[in-house]
Amino acid sequence: MEYWGLGAALAIGVSLGMIGGGGSILTVPAMVYLMGINPVLSTAYSLFVVGTASMTGALGYFRKGLVNFKTALVFAVPSVIAVYLTRLYLVPAIPQHLFDIGTIGVTRDLGIMVFFAFVMLLAAISMIRAGAKPDEHEEAPQQFNYPLIIVDGLLVGTVTGIVGAGGGFLIVPALVLLAKLPMKEAVGTSLLIIAVKSLFGFMGDVQSGALIDWEFLLSFTCFAVFGILLGSFLASRVSAKWLKSSFGWFVLVMSMFILCKELC
Repeated sequence: MEYWGLGAALAIGVSLGMIGGGGSILTVPAMVYLMGINPVLSTAYSLFVVGTASMTGALGYFRKGLVNFKTALVFAVPSVIAVYLTRLYLVPAIPQHLFDIGTIGVTRDLGIMVFFAFVMLLAAISMIRAGAKPDEHEEAPQQFNYPLIIVDGLLVGTVTGIVGAGGGFLIVPALVLLAKLPMKEAVGTSLLIIAVKSLFGFMGDVQSGALIDWEFLLSFTCFAVFGILLGSFLASRVSAKWLKSSFGWFVLVMSMFILCKELC
């Protein structure tokens, strides 16, 4: 299982480097199903792994001129505040037993994984639809819908805090559809936003007293960082439209897998 887990860490990095998201979509299931770590701690580990790997990837995209700092700032400020407060106060306050459906008890761990899967499903549908359209905005002037971007930043930050997701599967669609960024610039900008808010979220876990296995976490992160360097290299050799569609289908498959695993 350890080798499968490290292989997943490599895939996490490749996913982040190519499509600016999807890393946590692999990280949480890999730690829960392959490494046997409980979902709550897995979400904390995911924030560190995805945040560190994303920062590495963002530096590579910055060197290519594919990071939009203005967009990152508008989106990241509300998102960082939301994820930090969620990890510090909201997650520790969620009870272990949530509610009952008939004779079935819904626990915090089950609730987190199912919520995670449904958010992924919605994001997948939005990106599959975007990938099916002509790339009409790829060369268009950037336009800001400030209210929607700020609201989306708060939403992504809260979701990030609850499920330990970097949020790229929500950030990339927002940057493409709301800020009108070209896909590859959206990927680079997404990585910067993910890095900042994920690492702030992890700080919330540390401050709330989470027990961190640093030896395991750092080794897993090293494989993810190598993967993101590989993914960034591959991304420069494929089209933006293909990235949109493949991103959406990848997230869709992963969401259905988690739902089946948890509910069947």
